[in-house]
Amino acid sequence: EDRAARRARKRAVEVQVDFAATGGTLSTMEGPVTYSAGDALLTGTEGERWPVARDTFDLNYAPVAPTRPGKPGRYRKRPLIVWAKLMTEAFDVTLDRDRRSLRGEPGDWLVQYAPADFSVVSARIFAQTYELLD
Repeated sequence: EDRAARRARKRAVEVQVDFAATGGTLSTMEGPVTYSAGDALLTGTEGERWPVARDTFDLNYAPVAPTRPGKPGRYRKRPLIVWAKLMTEAFDVTLDRDRRSLRGEPGDWLVQYAPADFSVVSARIFAQTYELLD
């Protein structure tokens, strides 16, 4: 509902994916994020890493041949329209499922995938992996 937010689409960028054997905490560029056994651990275009809950991952990512579904390898995000806002001040965002919070810096983008599903994306990575629609 923020008038400064803009619609954006995730580009079809491939990421490397492993699946967690046990729960733990992953150090992301924006802070530590907890994950559960079976969750996807992704590595992006700049070597950045982040976890995605398994049910969310299965809905939003498709394997790239020869990777088989549910196996480690290359995956691509399915097309998804999101809301994105360029932030002008430092900010914190609480993650869903009690996975902690992320810290954003001025110039980062706050991205909303679903009503309670947010992420922080650096300006450089946003430019590589998203396209603004309006």
